[in-house]
Amino acid sequence: MRYFLMILIVYLIGSIPSGYILVKLIKRKDIRKFGSGNIGMTNVWRVAGPFLGISTLLLDISKGVISIYLPSILFNVNSAELKVLCGIFVLLGNVFSIFLNFKGGKGVGVSIGVFFTILPLECLIGLAVFLILLLIFRIVSIGSLGAFTIVTIITFLFQQSHIIDYFITISCILIWWTHRENIKRIIAGTENKILKRDL
Repeated sequence: MRYFLMILIVYLIGSIPSGYILVKLIKRKDIRKFGSGNIGMTNVWRVAGPFLGISTLLLDISKGVISIYLPSILFNVNSAELKVLCGIFVLLGNVFSIFLNFKGGKGVGVSIGVFFTILPLECLIGLAVFLILLLIFRIVSIGSLGAFTIVTIITFLFQQSHIIDYFITISCILIWWTHRENIKRIIAGTENKILKRDL
């Protein structure tokens, strides 16, 4: 019962559409009707400016961090299994938000929060990879996909926990799936390189 309740809570936390809410409150616009239509940091930055973009990222990261610590805060449970379940379901909530007809973001911000909480060293390496790829290609999606892939590989090589291996694999597959349209644009050479302001 505790596991079910915890999973439900973190799913709802992940479902909170940070970017959508910020743009709606401050710009009085529906972010889904502009740019790529995504509610995540990159599209919010591009269509509404860096302040709202960064704010969206920080809120999404905080959802991931909070969800990992909630089991010990609410139920004094600190098991790796429950942490992994919370990580998966907060990510699913972000990607399939119940508040937006089961559509949402791409899971990057929330995953950063979860990964940095569980795998801080691996994520620092992933951050370095992201920045290098961003400097080379000037495309956020390439940096994100490269970073998550490297973190997954490093985790498999050096982590001793099969539970974390399963979690990181599921997360990486989901991140690649949510970026499928970006991948098509990258292949076609039409993926956005410059974050511009439209609103």
